[in-house]
Amino acid sequence: MAKAKVSKKLQQAIDSLAINDVYLKSAQAECEDDFDPKSADSLEVLSVQQMHIVLKSEVIQVDGDGQLVRIYIRLGARWVSQQEEDEEPDIKALIEGEFIAEYLVTDAIEQEAIDEYALKNASYHVWPYWREFLSSQCERLRLPRVVLPTVQFSKQPDPIAD
Repeated sequence: MAKAKVSKKLQQAIDSLAINDVYLKSAQAECEDDFDPKSADSLEVLSVQQMHIVLKSEVIQVDGDGQLVRIYIRLGARWVSQQEEDEEPDIKALIEGEFIAEYLVTDAIEQEAIDEYALKNASYHVWPYWREFLSSQCERLRLPRVVLPTVQFSKQPDPIAD
C-alpha cells in the first residue's frame, strides 16, 4: 500500500503544532421513550449509523504564552430502525460528542495550513477519546457495544473552507 503524500501546507501544520489537550465540549446520550435496549426484539431490527464532522478551527492568543489552535470535531452514533428508502430514519438511541483538540503553536502558521490539518490530522488525536466515550456510554445505556477500529475516517465535506 502506497503512503499518502503530505502537502506543503499539511507539513507546515505538522511542524508548527504540538498537541496540548483533547477534551469533551458537549455530549448527548439518550434512548427514546418507546425503546427498551435490554429487549432482544428491539435490537434485532436496528442498524448503527455513524457521524464524523470537523466543525471549525480557531486561533486563540494566550497571555504571555503565544497561541493555541483549537479544532472542534463532532462525532456520533445512532441506532435506527429499518425504514423504507424514502422515509426518515426512526432514531431509537443516540450518542454524540463534540470534542476539542487543542494545539500549541510552535512556529508561524497560515490559516490554510491549519484548515488542512483540521481536516486531515486532528481526528487522529480525538479518535481514542471518542472510542472510549462511545464504549462507556453504550454500557451505561445498555445499548449493544459498538467496537470502533483504532482509526476509521472517510473523506468528508470541507465545512471549514471558504
